[in-house]
Amino acid sequence: MSNALQLPIIDLASPDRFSTANSIRQACIDHGFFYLVNHGVDEELVKKVFEQSSNFFSFPIEEKMKLAIKNHRGYTALYAEKLDTTLTTKGDSKETFYVGPLADGLNQWPLEEDLPSWRSTMETYHQKVLSAGTKLLSLIALSLKLDEDFFGKVGALNEPLGFIRLLHYPGSGDLDSSSEEVYGASAHSDYGMITLLMTDGVPGLQICREKSKQPQVWEDVPSISGAFVVNIGDMLERWTNCLFRSTLHRVLPPRQERYSVASFMEPSKDCIVECLGSCCSEACPPRFPPIKASDYLEERLRLTYVK
Repeated sequence: MSNALQLPIIDLASPDRFSTANSIRQACIDHGFFYLVNHGVDEELVKKVFEQSSNFFSFPIEEKMKLAIKNHRGYTALYAEKLDTTLTTKGDSKETFYVGPLADGLNQWPLEEDLPSWRSTMETYHQKVLSAGTKLLSLIALSLKLDEDFFGKVGALNEPLGFIRLLHYPGSGDLDSSSEEVYGASAHSDYGMITLLMTDGVPGLQICREKSKQPQVWEDVPSISGAFVVNIGDMLERWTNCLFRSTLHRVLPPRQERYSVASFMEPSKDCIVECLGSCCSEACPPRFPPIKASDYLEERLRLTYVK
């Protein structure tokens, strides 16, 4: 049985940055998850993104497969990913579309005549979320007793990798009925720095605060209209020497159709992720060797796709 969780609400526009940073610190130590409000991504734009996402996913599968994933951009079909690699079931019951950094020319886009203003909507959203994420990272730096511009100074923001992932979970009536339990998204922690998630309000997201405890206790994360659900990824957990937690989460098989948009913010490829000075001591030495951000992410992504 799961309980609904009361996560902290962080106001990105609050003038009291130190108090906000302290709240973030507590949230990241206790849950690894929090809500973010007053983030500067306006409701009208969010509504457009969900409409455009729904338009794309309603296309026939052969149309969607023309944009099949390459270079981590484009479409992945139902069951193509399995986030919990220990499961013996088929992949997760969701289809997705990835939009990556706008400058490198690797994104795949639906044709303008098929979906007018689809691309411009996604590009605008990408930029707005990246801007909110950058502001949030300066508060996260403060929360770690570092200078506000720490992540900029270590090169994490030279060319930060922003990925948007449109997600569609068909309702259970639209899926093959089989006896095995298939998750919308099986249990996993995110790989990067931070994730900003927007949902359509349909429930399903759950977190498990103690990764290693058995049996696992799962708690529902209710959606708050207009707020991002933010969570810490494994890379930031590693950077903070496990002070901040990258929490296990999953999406239950939805009874009704569900849409969400996850935005992942990763450091620039060449940024070196090594234990922060404020997160280690003689009693608590660094647990992980330094690693280049791109090497870490590539390895994690390689393990996700169903062979």
